[in-house]
Amino acid sequence: MIIRIEVGFKPHVTDALGEKVARRIRDHLGLPADNVRTIEVYTLEGDFTAEELEIIASGPLSDPIIQEYRIGKPLAREFDWLIEVGFRPGVTDNVGKTAREAILLLLERAKESPLNVYTSRQYVIKGPLNQQEVESIASNLLANDLIEHYRIVAGRNWNPAEGLIPYVPRVTDLNQPHTERIDLNISDEELLAISENRILALSIEEMKAIRQYFQNADVIEERKRVGLDSRITDAELECIAQTWSEHCKHKIFNAWIRYEDEKKKRPGYRLPLRHVYQKSYPESKGRKRYR
Repeated sequence: MIIRIEVGFKPHVTDALGEKVARRIRDHLGLPADNVRTIEVYTLEGDFTAEELEIIASGPLSDPIIQEYRIGKPLAREFDWLIEVGFRPGVTDNVGKTAREAILLLLERAKESPLNVYTSRQYVIKGPLNQQEVESIASNLLANDLIEHYRIVAGRNWNPAEGLIPYVPRVTDLNQPHTERIDLNISDEELLAISENRILALSIEEMKAIRQYFQNADVIEERKRVGLDSRITDAELECIAQTWSEHCKHKIFNAWIRYEDEKKKRPGYRLPLRHVYQKSYPESKGRKRYR
């Protein structure tokens, strides 16, 4: 059984997230969004009785004071556009995992029970928008295309008796791990294309540094001893990209910039950006995160 439980705020309750999204649509995209309401969607995959579904919807998934719910029926009504955003197959759904644990505890089922919970969110929009503008809202503001998918429904096409067909982001492909070897002895343009196509976020200077390292005779000899050739593997390249990312390495605060003291008229010189930050904000000196 696949069933949707939709949870939203009661009409008289302020939807803070919806109001924030409406402001961002108007301020950041310059589009006429009069009002936005949000609805949390839980798609359950498992066997349940009608009584159990009622217990689940009214228990861990909703707050009876400020929220209302629908089981197997849509909650959205009176709108111009509806955008539903959910995770793609294989992406970790932490809210879904927590909801699953809560349901298992509530129904006193074993952890190994055949039950999955997938979450998504609906943005119910009122405003004189066209299809292209709504696509822009979905792709530029509401969904991260790398890990999320979205569906758009026009209010004029909405059937409140049917709603949306349940979407289950289940991984169905067979996992057949393999190692790909990548030759970096190519042009700078091709190097940059590898970074862009694989979403590595590595600059051309960084890609060239990796290429130079793998051309080192000692490195090549070391790799041969463990059964590798001079080509980098996809796993190695991804590992380097991760550890050289802004999140891990803090490239910005490790960058070198040209700094000039305007008052003393000293010639420009280079020093790490983190030192400039500490010069401007001495109270930050010594904090680990700026080192």
